Amino acid sequence: QVQLVDSGGGLVQAGDSLRLSCAASGRTFSNYVMGWFRQAPGKEREFVAAIGRAGLRTLYADSVKGRFTVSRDNAQNTLFLQMNSLKPENTAVYYCACAGSAFGLLTTPPRPSEIGSWGQGTQVTVSS
Repeated sequence: QVQLVDSGGGLVQAGDSLRLSCAASGRTFSNYVMGWFRQAPGKEREFVAAIGRAGLRTLYADSVKGRFTVSRDNAQNTLFLQMNSLKPENTAVYYCACAGSAFGLLTTPPRPSEIGSWGQGTQVTVSS
């Protein structure tokens, strides 16, 4: 099982940027599709972005396309989420996610039920 520690959240103003990081350990990082989910108060956890094993394929939720960029450094076992032009509605706890070993090619966003490991979450708060 892959262990994940996410970081980089904080309190920012609308229009600002943040970069989240997720440090992975325990298994061969490059063997796994990785992603980011978020959960706002009173809402279900939702998909934000995902990246394929080699970092060549990415998928995004429509609400973040063009503003967020997911990337990975397989040599450093680290996943990133660059968030630009942040909006108050982006306020949530953001979770790093490692898809289960049975997850195939990244052609559709992974569902929460397909996630094998979760980070502890990092709070992102965007003020207006």
